Amino acid sequence: MLSEEEWLALARSLESDRVERKRSAADRQGICRAICAFANDLADHAQPGVIIVGMEDDASCAGLEINDRMLRELAGLKDNGNILPVPSMEVIVREVDGCQVAVIEVMPAPNPPVRYRGQVWVRVGPTNRSATPEEEARLTERRRAGDRTFDLRAVPDAELDDLDLEFFEHEYIGSALAREVIEENRRPLEQRLASLRFITRGHPNNGALLVLGRQPRDWVPGAYLQFLRIDGSALGDPVKDEKQLDGTLPQIMSRLDELLEVHIQVAVDLTAQARDVQQPDYPARALQQLIRNALIHRAYEGTNAPVRVYWFNDRIEISNPGGLYGQVNERNFGQGATDYRNPLLAEAMGVLGYVQRYGFGIPLARSLLEDNGNPAPEFRFEAGNVLVIVRAPA
Repeated sequence: MLSEEEWLALARSLESDRVERKRSAADRQGICRAICAFANDLADHAQPGVIIVGMEDDASCAGLEINDRMLRELAGLKDNGNILPVPSMEVIVREVDGCQVAVIEVMPAPNPPVRYRGQVWVRVGPTNRSATPEEEARLTERRRAGDRTFDLRAVPDAELDDLDLEFFEHEYIGSALAREVIEENRRPLEQRLASLRFITRGHPNNGALLVLGRQPRDWVPGAYLQFLRIDGSALGDPVKDEKQLDGTLPQIMSRLDELLEVHIQVAVDLTAQARDVQQPDYPARALQQLIRNALIHRAYEGTNAPVRVYWFNDRIEISNPGGLYGQVNERNFGQGATDYRNPLLAEAMGVLGYVQRYGFGIPLARSLLEDNGNPAPEFRFEAGNVLVIVRAPA
């Protein structure tokens, strides 16, 4: 967070490549573009940019009422899936010369380029604009070579032929980029892959192999889901169905949806008036959220274990390798706190529609289970594992 001295200096200065003013919070699209531009930090200040809401362009006070609802809505702009990768920012109330304003402090992204609705925005002087191919290339090259997460690390032995490039060109790009960007894009395929972070140091990275790879398990042995349907309440009871879902993450998630549809049982209440009432033993969307969360946020290195889904008669157990990560802990887990062990995987699953809003999967699952009459999910945390237990309705 900026010190009081730094804040006042920026607040009283002219608009620049570190300062933007908005008289109100109504221009959400303009605010999102500014967040994206400050996160890209084209000028390489390595310092936060600020969006001051409640101040006129000439730095006079707009007299805007700052309330909790507005602050929550501004803070939620980073988690709605439109800005990827998810920016690091903070929304706080500040005061300058007697004028109370809402301030969005945006930190430079460690892995640019950042996109808003598929388009890279940069800050040039006091203006936000779409990045040129040259500027986007500069941002791509600036990525830190060290300290990369597992999914962003290059796989030196991997080549472009190890990726399903047809899926990338015909499915992924159309979801990731704005239509006008695609129409103007005449860059080589490798540059397009690099722009979307699937190339690191000239080679496909682990994330590319997990999302686009022809044979992901050749590179990441634990990249699959083990499913058991057990006729009983203990592991020693008879197994009714066993599946091993492998392939790319999108393929696993698609097959998972089909599997849930097969195994969810629906009871029909014939006594209900007017029409039959159907009650599933588990809401499919809740299970989707919990299992997708496990697939995206699991640890892929240091273990060859899969994500496991064991479906008993009275409960479902979802186990994923890797404990809690970063700023997420047992106290704030499922409360909207977010951190990303695999930021590229989270971004890619958002692009493909498997993540609707970042940080809200667990709260949504809880709500859906409650509405269906299931007990709240139980979470058990260990250093190298997270276990989720979902119980059938009483």
